Amino acid sequence: MNQENGSKTATPVMKTATFDLFSEYIQEVIGIKMGHNKQTMLQARLMKRLRILGLKTYEEYYSYLFSEEGQRSEMPLFVHQVTTNKTDFFREPAHYEQLVKQVLPVLIREKKYSFQRPLRVWSSACSTGEEPYTLAMVLADFAETHQLPDFTILATDISPEVLQHVAQGVYDEARISPVPFPMRKKYMLRAKDPEKRLVRIVPELRAKVRPQWINLKDYPYNIQERMDIIFCRNVIIYFSHDTQVKVMLQLCNHLEPDGYLFLGHSETLNNFNLPLKQVAATVYRKQ
Repeated sequence: MNQENGSKTATPVMKTATFDLFSEYIQEVIGIKMGHNKQTMLQARLMKRLRILGLKTYEEYYSYLFSEEGQRSEMPLFVHQVTTNKTDFFREPAHYEQLVKQVLPVLIREKKYSFQRPLRVWSSACSTGEEPYTLAMVLADFAETHQLPDFTILATDISPEVLQHVAQGVYDEARISPVPFPMRKKYMLRAKDPEKRLVRIVPELRAKVRPQWINLKDYPYNIQERMDIIFCRNVIIYFSHDTQVKVMLQLCNHLEPDGYLFLGHSETLNNFNLPLKQVAATVYRKQ
């Protein structure tokens, strides 16, 4: 409500034609397929940017986005708004149990690795870092009682904003409830000011996690080494089938022979022609 004259400020509405422009660009560049059932969601997410920038219509925002200034300063924020950043510590916990009880013992037994070369793990579409830091805690715990070589975790995402969270490794106490208490004691530091209710991942684990910007739709990826384990969970469900196939082929190219790929529990590779063999629910091994 305008306090001076009592008139209401009109809420801008996204026209279907404008949504189509955004949708085409999002699918072309990011790979996310947005049907018209997502128009209200996209309008709500971009409304925040309109208010911050002082723009009145989505057409004005679209024009600004593709200006020289918009491409430089607004595009990363646009990407952050349109991508889904849902994540939790120990999300889909069965995968971590499979990692500890099946995958790591097999890799050690087959002597795939030596202590001269660290185990390489990739958390793709890592969002704010709960997944790679869960992996780091699980691997660190496993290494205490098994002959596991050193490990590194590549944490990638398309949003520069969430990668800043990964680099900082700071989380609200409310978010760490899925983390077992012994792991909290070992791997998390509480803020000196208790009123802030924040924790930070210990430096030893933060040093194991390397944030890097990657758009999974851009091929080839700027990754030099092959990975032993790749987590790509709850990502390809947002892509068109053609993009799913291309992304999976790229992931296979970056996976060591006999390496493991973990997908989300709602994802499947049925009818995909890939050099992968399913070894458990949504867990695959490269042939």
